[in-house]
Amino acid sequence: MPAPISGLLGRLTRTAREFSVAQRTLAVIGVAVLLLGGLALSAWLSKPTMAPLFANLSASDASAIVDQLTSKGVSYQLTDGGSTIMVPANQVYQLRLSAAAAGLPTGSDGGGYSLLDSMGMTSSEFQQQVTYQRALEGELAKTIAAIDGVTTASVHLALPEKSVFVSTTSDPTASVFVKTAPGATLGADQVQSIVHLVSAGIENMKPSDVSVVDAAGHVLSAVGGEGGSVLQNGQVSDYEARVQDSVQQMLDTVLGPGNAVVSVTADLNFDQTQRTTESYSAPSPTLPPINSSTTVEDYAGNGQVVGGVLGQTGAVTTPSTGTGSATGTGTGTATGTGSSGTYHKESATVNNPLNKVTEKMVTAPGTVRRQSVSVIVSDKLTGLNLTDLQTSIAAAAGVDTTRGDVVSVTQMPFDTTAAAQAQQALAAADKQATADRQTELVKTGAIAGVVLISLILLIVMGMRRSRQTRREAIDLGDLQLLEAAKAEALEAAGEARALPQAPVVPDSKRDDVLAMAAEQPAEVAEVLRGWLTAGRS
Repeated sequence: MPAPISGLLGRLTRTAREFSVAQRTLAVIGVAVLLLGGLALSAWLSKPTMAPLFANLSASDASAIVDQLTSKGVSYQLTDGGSTIMVPANQVYQLRLSAAAAGLPTGSDGGGYSLLDSMGMTSSEFQQQVTYQRALEGELAKTIAAIDGVTTASVHLALPEKSVFVSTTSDPTASVFVKTAPGATLGADQVQSIVHLVSAGIENMKPSDVSVVDAAGHVLSAVGGEGGSVLQNGQVSDYEARVQDSVQQMLDTVLGPGNAVVSVTADLNFDQTQRTTESYSAPSPTLPPINSSTTVEDYAGNGQVVGGVLGQTGAVTTPSTGTGSATGTGTGTATGTGSSGTYHKESATVNNPLNKVTEKMVTAPGTVRRQSVSVIVSDKLTGLNLTDLQTSIAAAAGVDTTRGDVVSVTQMPFDTTAAAQAQQALAAADKQATADRQTELVKTGAIAGVVLISLILLIVMGMRRSRQTRREAIDLGDLQLLEAAKAEALEAAGEARALPQAPVVPDSKRDDVLAMAAEQPAEVAEVLRGWLTAGRS
């Protein structure tokens, strides 16, 4: 080992041995704090920035990608219940390309159009139809699962079988199961988007033939276009909240915050009606007939009567000869005579143009059947015109008196006890939080101060020990030089007497001389120089 390093280690060892128990304890604590801080800092600096490699992965895809990362020695983290994989940000694109080259992720747990890739050439028509239906269900489920708030989706289709022997077929239907993330709910717009997404993806499927059910068993959309009670309650709550917020913002601006309370109750009509009306009218100006037809029938006889009437004796009696006539009006005329047997009939049919209007009206559910708005104003506000205020509230809430809407504005005292208690509780919580932060700061400062003072003491004691060691190593040589210089000075002066033996210097005085030589080197050198000069003269 080199001499400087061995000397440094030796001085550190001697310094540590001279420490007391308290000093050694502080030294160990300080060294441990420095080591731990250095390790934490190095770990934090060496930790890479993580970025998502893939998200919303199935269990099989996540397992395959993790195996690939492990084989390559890449560090990773799993989040979102194992569906998201985090990797170092500087390797994201390279790892994505590697995963794509390996066919990962597959996109689902075996569903979707990937089922058609593994279909054999010898598959029957039934197998092909079932596989195609499963592929449609898988693709729709994946698309629905990509909606915000939806974690899992499952689609079941009921597709009628096509046949040339059936003139009419039933309409296809679909049922959708969705599982939302914790704390997330699907709004009316999201439910309608799921319904239209499924109906548009299946041939001849109507939006009213799609049913949507959530994980709690609530029917969000039923077959026939009727929404479930949960969806209806959500629409009512949204309408009431929208009207209440509008009126509340207006009153807060006019009366000031906390001086008015608004409550809205609405009754919505979810009945869906359909009406078809047909009306006819004559065109103006008059138009010629679309088509017309005339029929004429004529008949002429020779006047001879054929046959007779059988009498009592069995003889045939010939009727007497006479004449007669008949005339008709309307669509035709007919005439005839008994002697000649002539017949004439004439009829006409005319189709005149008419205007035909067919109107089909479908009333969408969700219209307001009746609503009531109740407003209470604090009695601390004076000089209010409640009539004008009621008119403004009715206009802001869209009140229609013809359908039975009601607006009530009342002025009464407010109970501020709960608000005062809540204010006091918030103030106490803020005060306690401030005190806790101050206590933490004091504790942290005290610990940092103890560590800093320990380090300073260690540094000061180390410097003192090293300085004392340096003094002993230097000053002993100076004393020997001093003795030799004094002997030379006496010999030069020609003194023949023997030099008396130098007295033994006590350790305390020796330490004083050494300390003086270390603290005042210039003065000591001047004294030595004076001794040498006096001895030579």
